[in-house]
Amino acid sequence: MPATDDEIREKYLERAIREINALSREIHGCEHCPRGNLMPVLGSGHPQADVMLVKHAPKVSEIEEGVAFYGRSGNALQKSLTRLDIDPLAVYGTLVVKCPVPDASMADPVCTGRLVEEFAIVQPRMLVAMGEPTVAAINEMELPLAEPVQWAPGTVATLTPSCDVLVTPDIDESLDDEEAKREFWSAFRALGDWWAELPPY
Repeated sequence: MPATDDEIREKYLERAIREINALSREIHGCEHCPRGNLMPVLGSGHPQADVMLVKHAPKVSEIEEGVAFYGRSGNALQKSLTRLDIDPLAVYGTLVVKCPVPDASMADPVCTGRLVEEFAIVQPRMLVAMGEPTVAAINEMELPLAEPVQWAPGTVATLTPSCDVLVTPDIDESLDDEEAKREFWSAFRALGDWWAELPPY
């Protein structure tokens, strides 16, 4: 008897969960970056999300909890996703630099390259690249079949044949400045238009 669509989806989800867990263990055991006794900051969200949010490096609250987008940036994004009628369960958030190093430039290329693995596991339909350092890092990673990402905040473009990209300013830099907040929101709300046009399946 052939498997139903629901059974197939369930199998894909189980595999994604296993792969994300394996990647998390690998990141925890990594000794490439000089992070001392601090733990790396892991991605969070649905392992087969339609939307993958990526920012460059962790802030203090994320380092303390070991979770990307924990704290102010995560709260701001939750409100933004609600305003755009985007299901938060369809979102996965992560960082380029997962280790809490004193300066992001100290991160080892082996570590930053793990974003490629995360992207392959989640297989998002949209990648939101927050900030110019994130855009530069994504371009350096040479994702399979990827087009170069341009610094054009608020513009949805093709990243790969199966995934679009939206560039926004860095959310962390927008939290304490009204003009920066407006610039971030102006760019990020393009995600709502993209989401509204997704086929309902």
